[in-house]
Amino acid sequence: MFLEAGQASEAVAAQLAANAGRTARIAQRLRDNPPRAVVTCARGSSDHAATYGKYLFETRAGVITASAALSVSSVYAASPNLTGVLFLALSQSGQSPDLLSAVEAAKAAGAFTVALVNDVNSPLAGLADEVLPLHAGPELSVAATKSYIATLAAIAQLTAAWTQDAELTAALDSLPAVLAEAWTLDWTPAVERLKLARDLYVLGRGVGFGVAQEAALKFKETCGLHAEAFSAAEVLHGPMALVKPGFPALVFAQNDATRGSVEDMAKGLRGRGAEVLLAGAGMAGSGALPGVAAHPLLEPIALVQSFYRMVNALAVARGYDPDSPPHLNKVTETV
Repeated sequence: MFLEAGQASEAVAAQLAANAGRTARIAQRLRDNPPRAVVTCARGSSDHAATYGKYLFETRAGVITASAALSVSSVYAASPNLTGVLFLALSQSGQSPDLLSAVEAAKAAGAFTVALVNDVNSPLAGLADEVLPLHAGPELSVAATKSYIATLAAIAQLTAAWTQDAELTAALDSLPAVLAEAWTLDWTPAVERLKLARDLYVLGRGVGFGVAQEAALKFKETCGLHAEAFSAAEVLHGPMALVKPGFPALVFAQNDATRGSVEDMAKGLRGRGAEVLLAGAGMAGSGALPGVAAHPLLEPIALVQSFYRMVNALAVARGYDPDSPPHLNKVTETV
């Protein structure tokens, strides 16, 4: 896991270069035939990447985006009308039966299907109308790391091309260097604080929420640590009742319109006695975890890169093998 996560900057550099032409072609089609909606199709880490995509597509392209419930097609054999819809399937392996069933149903229902997949020889790649390879290379650890980051980068590149966003396009050129710097940052205070933890909240907002979801999953699967992800706004609606003195919370904050409200929420948690680890560029004070300043849409990608190094160390400190979580396989064959 450590070695693969550390390869993310190289993988993203290769991906952005290799996919430029494919992404431009797909983007041109989306401008010529604007989709009435985007539907994402994924599970696990890929679904957390889809959350990131939802915020980009809705805030930058102005197109409503929803996550598909895969059992609608694979179990209930139902087929909603998807004419004029961009159906985006995200997967590392491209082999899960329920995902393949959903893509087949989407094509039959009139959707334009695009696969973001690491294995270009997978059944998913063969099914989709267009494929954006992740170019993450082999990933042997059960816990996805560089393939998750590559998926986020592919979504950002597609958004930039679709919306013809020159600023985001230019920022993507520096993303590999941003990731390389993020990998060197010291999040040791988080390892020390969470080594003996039993529960925690992981919080983010907006384009950072998908990273919070991913971090919570990694705590569970690599560290045996019960973690729940919430929007920094949603945590006020009920979950705050569990916060007592000493309760830990990892909070991700990117430099966009959500920053002030996230910092205020973190301050409120501290006021209730929570032990807050606040991650982001320019953070200071007790519990601060450093981040790399970048384009606001790309800062969450850098934060999860720093997080992966920390969570690998935390798993080892807690006596777990992060490469082989119990009861899990690399390919999950859900039907």
